[in-house]
Amino acid sequence: MTSIDLPRGHAVRLGLERLSRIIGIDPRLLGMLLVLVVIWLALNIATGGTFLSARNLFNLSLQVAVVGVMATGMVLVIVSRNIDLSIGSVLGFVGVFGALMQTEWLGLGHGYTWWVTSLLMLLLGTVIGAGQGAIVAYGGVPSFIVTLGGLLFFRNAAFQINLGATVAPLDETFQLLGGGLNGTIGAFWSWICGGLAIVAIAVSSILIRRKRQRFGFAVRPLPMEIVGIVLWSALVLVFVAVMNAYPQPKTNEPMGIAIPVLILIGVTLIMTIVARRTGFGRYVYAIGGNPESAELAGISVKFTIVKVFALMGLLAGIASIIITARLNAGASVTGTLTELNVIAAAVIGGTSLAGGIGTIYGAVLGAVFMQSLENGMVLLGVPTPLQKMVIAVVLVAAVWIDRVYQRSRT
Repeated sequence: MTSIDLPRGHAVRLGLERLSRIIGIDPRLLGMLLVLVVIWLALNIATGGTFLSARNLFNLSLQVAVVGVMATGMVLVIVSRNIDLSIGSVLGFVGVFGALMQTEWLGLGHGYTWWVTSLLMLLLGTVIGAGQGAIVAYGGVPSFIVTLGGLLFFRNAAFQINLGATVAPLDETFQLLGGGLNGTIGAFWSWICGGLAIVAIAVSSILIRRKRQRFGFAVRPLPMEIVGIVLWSALVLVFVAVMNAYPQPKTNEPMGIAIPVLILIGVTLIMTIVARRTGFGRYVYAIGGNPESAELAGISVKFTIVKVFALMGLLAGIASIIITARLNAGASVTGTLTELNVIAAAVIGGTSLAGGIGTIYGAVLGAVFMQSLENGMVLLGVPTPLQKMVIAVVLVAAVWIDRVYQRSRT
């Protein structure tokens, strides 16, 4: 039976599977990527070409960085059959703490202000995450309840430590971490990073292919492998070209890739290695698949859960640095409802709420999807309450699609 004889839906599915083998990603994520392209084109038409302008895509990359960094951690939290509702509040609390650290305790203008503040913000986020994880793991309190309490506690703590006042301005070097004050690497170094990324894509593909051959696993035909490398390399070149197409307001020089985007790329690579190549990552997926079997296999389930939440807190600290530096201020309202975007990004990216299934790159793609919707609605002048309503509907739809997909695989 040829694809012409098949029902249309089945033929489309087969087409997605073939294309997914070329690109090397899950068919479901490939389908989401195609939907994202359609949404981008629709938003670009609706906004009169503004959405796909270099300026807006540059701003979109900064918005994705905050949600994307935290979404990589949320994958492991959900994979381990838990949830973290507090990350938006932790984001705001750590941000106000960092702003006060610079303006009140360390002082501006010192060479050490930015990095001491950054380290303390990371430490604070990690401690908060580990504390909540310990209550979940050793206290036996469901993560939903613990982190819901954390959402309320840290949101109001962010208000309490400075009585709701916005703390600004911040250290100029610190602002670079958020892409402010021309916190980019410029056109030349952007092309260098793009070239290195292409080399990494090619080398990684070759090494994975050789490893699969060495262990007797099936590999893609060589022409298909080459096409995949070319497609990913073209995507990298397009991204760098777009970032360089946006000129700096004062000097008219190309902006290049923003520092927050580089941070997101680094976090994504590290988290992918952690999830796929380390014992900790394998333990998390084993716990999500079957906690009882993981315990019987000798895995310290409770301590692993603590480490998962500590890692989530660390990533919330990184995201807090990015957004606080970008806003050049610490405010108690920063990060309000951000947890909704982060959870939605992880679920849309293929992370199953049943646990045990999820990818880091899928969560980042989900973050691009969510922030694209929000960015487009802002450009169209959609009221904020309606924006949140749309995001809520998208989250519910994503969970429903996940259920349908899991049943179809079974």
